[in-house]
Amino acid sequence: MGFWKTWFSTPESVATTRTNPFEEHTAQTAGNSNPSSISEASSKEARIVFSTERDIDLYELEELCDAVGWSRRPLRKVKKAIEHSFLVASMWQVRGNQKRLIGFARATSDHAFNATIWDVVVHPDFQSQGLGKALMKYVLKKLRSEEISNVTLFADPHVVDFYRTMGFMADPEGIKGMFWYPH
Repeated sequence: MGFWKTWFSTPESVATTRTNPFEEHTAQTAGNSNPSSISEASSKEARIVFSTERDIDLYELEELCDAVGWSRRPLRKVKKAIEHSFLVASMWQVRGNQKRLIGFARATSDHAFNATIWDVVVHPDFQSQGLGKALMKYVLKKLRSEEISNVTLFADPHVVDFYRTMGFMADPEGIKGMFWYPH
């Protein structure tokens, strides 16, 4: 249980304020965001806000996935995957009354013991600023609040180290995943 205590029982460097259905995690985004994507007329500080709202514009999500180079998937299947997910988490940059989808993740679950995290994506303009870690902490916190004790995910080789820093282990206890694909 030591791993979870380090995540959820100590004060976080990023304060959480509940604002249903959104949760505000930072007062201001880091300075590396793309200024052309944000209204220059707005002088208000940008905030990063997390949500579990499932009503996500699929075209905006597709643009986010395109930005990181993911293959396109049929929108009807993406919609179905979101509808049938146990948890959907989105991360938004909010400036004034404008909001921009900058991160997304979802999880499936047996609603008792296990969950698998899927489709973790953070827009390249917002990577390397701790926001991917904040998104994962948000997802893990939500899963733990539902008493999910076993969380798995699948990671591309270039992001394995990121997940290791989050406490994930490849093949814990020598357990090997198996896959079945239609012939």
